Amino acid sequence: MTSELILARSGTSALSVKSRFKRMLNHSIAIDLGTANTLVYLDGQGIVINEPSVVAANLRTKKVVAVGRDADNMIGRAPDSIKAIRPLKNGIVSNYEMA
Repeated sequence: MTSELILARSGTSALSVKSRFKRMLNHSIAIDLGTANTLVYLDGQGIVINEPSVVAANLRTKKVVAVGRDADNMIGRAPDSIKAIRPLKNGIVSNYEMA
C-alpha cells in the first residue's frame, strides 16, 4: 500500500499533507515524540497534530502502511503480514527504523 492510498483511506490527500507540512515550516514548531502520543505544536496555533505513537508496517515489504490513529486501530486486528507497534517505550526510541 502506498502512502497516498493510506492517506486516501483516512480521508486525507497527499497534497493536503504536503501543504500542511509546508505551512508548518513557516512557523516555530515543536514536536513531542511521546510514548503514547505524538504532538506537533505551532506557535500561534497551538497543537495541530495529536496522534497515537503507533506505526503499522508490512513485514514482507518492510513498508509503512499506516501511522497514528489508523495504525492504532490495527493493533490486534491486522493480518499476520502487518504488525502495528509503538516505536517508543518508556520515553526512549526502541525501534529507530519505525520511529
